[in-house]
Amino acid sequence: GETKHSDTQTFSQWIQLLERHILMDTEEGNCAHSALNGCHLRNWLAFVENLRGRSRGEQLDAVNRYANQKEYILDIDNYGVHDYWAIAREFLYFGGDCEDYALTKLFSLRWLDYPADQLRIVVLQDTNLRIPHAVLAVADRNDIVILDNQTEEVVSHQDIVHYAPVYSINEQHWWIHLPR
Repeated sequence: GETKHSDTQTFSQWIQLLERHILMDTEEGNCAHSALNGCHLRNWLAFVENLRGRSRGEQLDAVNRYANQKEYILDIDNYGVHDYWAIAREFLYFGGDCEDYALTKLFSLRWLDYPADQLRIVVLQDTNLRIPHAVLAVADRNDIVILDNQTEEVVSHQDIVHYAPVYSINEQHWWIHLPR
């Protein structure tokens, strides 16, 4: 089961990420420069735009594969802190950890006009590895599918037995997940 909450201010990292996404994920820069600029963002937006008109399944598969190509790097190595939620441009340039993959997938689908209430970042416990993890959950018809940086396939949440959700969040609400 889960309990829904409206006060997302509890999650300051989430709020800061949304603010940085709005302020910083803007097209800028020159693709000839090697320093971080809008080139990576433009390439990402072109990729996303190319998915318009394709089936929902094709879009979900492509978004999952596109983000999963990026390098996995711990926040401490990337940013010098233990937990940092990167905006898409930062992730596309520097790589990132599990929530950064999930966030870039979320923003990719938002660019494709997926409603916010169909998307959630899910922070969970991987019971096999005994570590925290994050994925993107997408409401898809009568199911919830999971886009995970640990697998190339988009899979139904019903087919995953080694994840125990702790909380989930989207632009409007957050949910605490209770053990069954």
